[in-house]
Amino acid sequence: MINLIKMPLRWLFILLFKVKVEGIENYHAAGDRVLIASNHSSLLDGVLLYLFLPHRPTFAINTEIHKRWYFKPFFKFVDLFVLDPLNPHSLKSLIKFLKNDNKAVIFPEGRITTTGALMKIYDGTGMVAAKAGATVLPIGIEGGQFSKFSNMQGLLKLSWFPRIKLTIHPPVAITSSDSNNAHHRVSASQQMTDLMLDVAFKNVDTNRTLFTAILDAMRIHGSHKMIAEDINREPITFRQLVSRSFILGKAIAKETLPGESVGILLPNAIGNLVTLLGMQCYGRTPAMLNFTAGPQGLVTACETALIKIVYTSRAFIEKGELESSVEALEKVVKVIYLEDLRGEISVFKKIAGLFKGRFPRIAYSVRSGRIKPDDRAVILFTSGSEGIPKGVVLSHKNILSNYAQVHTYVALNHKDILLNFLPMFHSFGFTAGTILPILEGTKVFFYPTPLHYRIIPELCYQLGATVMFGTNTFLAGYAKYAHPADFQTIRYLVAGAEKLQDETRKIWFDKFGIRILEGYGTTEASPVVSINTPLFCKPNSVGRLSPGMDYYLEPVEGLETGGRLFISGPNIMKGYLFHGNEGDIIPPQTDRGMGWYDTGDIVTIDELNYITIQGRAKRFAKIGGEMVSLTRVEDLANATWPDELHAAAVIPDKKKGEQIYLITEHENAERKELVKQAKKEGLSELVVPRKIITVKSVPVLGTGKLDFGAINKVAIKALEEG
Repeated sequence: MINLIKMPLRWLFILLFKVKVEGIENYHAAGDRVLIASNHSSLLDGVLLYLFLPHRPTFAINTEIHKRWYFKPFFKFVDLFVLDPLNPHSLKSLIKFLKNDNKAVIFPEGRITTTGALMKIYDGTGMVAAKAGATVLPIGIEGGQFSKFSNMQGLLKLSWFPRIKLTIHPPVAITSSDSNNAHHRVSASQQMTDLMLDVAFKNVDTNRTLFTAILDAMRIHGSHKMIAEDINREPITFRQLVSRSFILGKAIAKETLPGESVGILLPNAIGNLVTLLGMQCYGRTPAMLNFTAGPQGLVTACETALIKIVYTSRAFIEKGELESSVEALEKVVKVIYLEDLRGEISVFKKIAGLFKGRFPRIAYSVRSGRIKPDDRAVILFTSGSEGIPKGVVLSHKNILSNYAQVHTYVALNHKDILLNFLPMFHSFGFTAGTILPILEGTKVFFYPTPLHYRIIPELCYQLGATVMFGTNTFLAGYAKYAHPADFQTIRYLVAGAEKLQDETRKIWFDKFGIRILEGYGTTEASPVVSINTPLFCKPNSVGRLSPGMDYYLEPVEGLETGGRLFISGPNIMKGYLFHGNEGDIIPPQTDRGMGWYDTGDIVTIDELNYITIQGRAKRFAKIGGEMVSLTRVEDLANATWPDELHAAAVIPDKKKGEQIYLITEHENAERKELVKQAKKEGLSELVVPRKIITVKSVPVLGTGKLDFGAINKVAIKALEEG
């Protein structure tokens, strides 16, 4: 009788919801004593599991759910355990049931998600599996949150019949002793939480290209959804974004070859986004150039990535006073201005682009050149140990994996507005500030510079922005000038790229009532490695290691705790491009194998995977989120005063995070001479030290090498003396 009802309903759901089930073999491999744990996306979840799991399941449900009248008809077809999540004794019957080699379904969140992300995981679910000795079979349900049966009304575009996917993951054992010790209960609970976070991470399809993900987002969130705006105050929809990308991409494709690295020298604006996606949809690799790097830095970046053509804007170059940079670039590459390119696009080509925007998947499949998820998606640049830019090559899968990791913790929605003032050439501004909101269907407002400390708070107030990402330096500046009401709509404020100072954290809480959530990342990790969230937060840490990642710590001589952090995961870069290496990609690796990346950071990691940064192993300073090589600072001093010895040291700074002090033997050394030399060499002023300390002799070791320990003491003493 049950099968006569179940089978027709199953086919009906397949027809209406395009239900796809993967991993059914894992169900059979789980054994007889199994606790089936699923995320809770909508009211459809129980029906889906009933229809698509092979046997008649027993459901463990909340007492409140059991009281609802509209579930009564469904309860006639299943066996139930009615549980009170606040009463540990109510779990005993379920434990006894499982010990008799039975299967039961439970939703560890206890309620349907109201955010689109994972909700609180109740402690008891982990202990049930541990005490019963049951295997946990994790199941991910994706798509139900977009149905009319979800709790996301007003937050997402809902439909009656969204596409739904059920993924049955390999069975896992929750390990714990029979002891009632609190430590074991916490351990079992944490294992269940980690398991459900992993399910949420794997619910996101990362085996696709970036442009395909954009098209999927347009289908899910609606082609008419306003998705981006900039200071021109002309917002665009998903369809307009995709159509313009095809139009501009076609023009770029005429000048370039499939797979070619193409430079983008543009500010935070819709034009930058369209240029980026235009290259994506025609199979070119955008290389995001740092316009603050100076003429020589830009030239070196182009040589490193074998860039032959750079796209920029005449208006941007004039406003940014970057004429010297363009003059230097024109000696090694072809510079094309978007204003000129737009003038060459005929009405016919615009109509063709609009047509492709109506049928984007067909147009993309024809024009993309069969791009694969593991192919290069973007090139970002970071400084090497000698100040020479290195290209960081990220694949489509790297970026989408990092998006999935962030989405696991931080779910945005249609009501959110993300104010992005971090440049797209910075990995934080690229993935978190640009790709994340677009894939989430969240409107992103691009602002060209983070340095306008008075304007940005007012802009946040006018927009009603709800999400911001920034560095300690910028957030401290905004707090200084902002009115208490300017950030009243902010619900997520995440700091990264440099250490968050306690004073910055305090002023935001005292003045605006906002808790800053600190994260940690590196360009090579696409970039987010860890992040604090409202649900998972530890003071003075940079958050929990992202799902899907692994790590190990290498002991550091002289340190009793912590170690040098090495990480791996699907978000770790394809590899580096080194200057003079003919464009060859050098993948990360350690003695543990390929794919392991040395962060160069000294950290401690607790039993819950919260990371606390102790310091950096390499001789770098991080100023305003930018890495500056101390060796390069010393080279600058040597070029300015070649007859004396010089050394650079890093000093903590309340406003900037860190500052560079130069210890020199040159008498009457003046900073303006270093500024002049930096301009001559085409270097950013970031390499110019904040303060110069003159000494009779720079400390050296017996081997003749600089004594950095003694040098730092000189700098600290100078700081204390003012």
